[in-house]
Amino acid sequence: MKVLFTCGGTAGHINPGLALARMFRERNNAEVLFVGADGGMEQLLVPREGFPIKTVTITSFYRSLSLNGIRHNLTTAKNLSKSRRQAAKILDEFQPDLVVGTGGYASYPVVRAAAKRGIPTAVHESNAFPGLTTKMLAQVVDLVMVGFEESKSHYPDPEKVQVTGTPVRGDFFVLDRREARQRLGYTDDLPVVLTTWGSLGALKMNQHMVDFVERECTEGTPFHHIYGVGQRYYKGVMEELDRRGIDLKDYPNVDVREYIYDMPVCMAAADVVLSRAGASTIAEISAIAKPSILVPSPNVTANHQEKNARLLSDQGGAVLMLEPVCSGDRLYDTVTEMLADKDGLRAMSRKLSQLSVSDANERIYRALKDLMK
Repeated sequence: MKVLFTCGGTAGHINPGLALARMFRERNNAEVLFVGADGGMEQLLVPREGFPIKTVTITSFYRSLSLNGIRHNLTTAKNLSKSRRQAAKILDEFQPDLVVGTGGYASYPVVRAAAKRGIPTAVHESNAFPGLTTKMLAQVVDLVMVGFEESKSHYPDPEKVQVTGTPVRGDFFVLDRREARQRLGYTDDLPVVLTTWGSLGALKMNQHMVDFVERECTEGTPFHHIYGVGQRYYKGVMEELDRRGIDLKDYPNVDVREYIYDMPVCMAAADVVLSRAGASTIAEISAIAKPSILVPSPNVTANHQEKNARLLSDQGGAVLMLEPVCSGDRLYDTVTEMLADKDGLRAMSRKLSQLSVSDANERIYRALKDLMK
């Protein structure tokens, strides 16, 4: 059996594909190939999990009609033609039995080409509102899988749509909180706060986090803090902390990283998670019932991250904080209040356990196996 997964752009698109790829490899000894975009994070993350990857030359479309936007879209149109030829060559060489897209514009040329050849095709959309790539591919694939029941109404052919939840890597279920803390070398009883604003980072939120880190260092680091800045902004954050006279060597409880590669361990150890509200993160937080403060990105299609976040906050499983009213001080005060309320944290965890689609991986695996029949 040969299965091709195509995804890219952010870890939120890549990690669900990796979770499914592992299942097919372990259960069917399947030969797996990933296809991503030139220069995308997938070129770093996928090989780390032991899977081969090929790339196509593809870029996004801008909605802006500015001169720069028009120039970018002309380049994208040119790349789209090139990516079709590249996708055809990859399909010729690999000869997959199944092609699955899990998000990102790299999915488009590969899944579309596979569908035209009659290869079984599927896309998975984790977010409450479909992105542009999913909208276009929904017209040609055999199966659309979505993370939320509310998402079905956004597709013209509901018979083609299955609610499966979002796949979560099995690594997230290996360690409990105590074991994860031991893995990280924490020998005291201080709580753990995990901060991540997406795999690429977020400029505004990292500016707030500099204030947050300065305050926790000034007030004595009352908790362990693992802070993933994101590749784009790591250098700037470290320079700003240095400018403020903060030498992190003096504060061993503050662990500032460019990227969090051991996210399952860090999330298992955490008492509170500070995060954007991408669907993959929402699924991970729900799956292992971690109380969180969610600050949705305002720079996404149809404001879908806020819709994702409200699915948890409206049920009492998370605190929703919109970016325009966010600040380092407000985040810090909210974290310390949550950590001081142990009963409140336990109640949030119970709510999250009720909201989680615990068998999402199994549902998707069965749906794809049925599709291949």
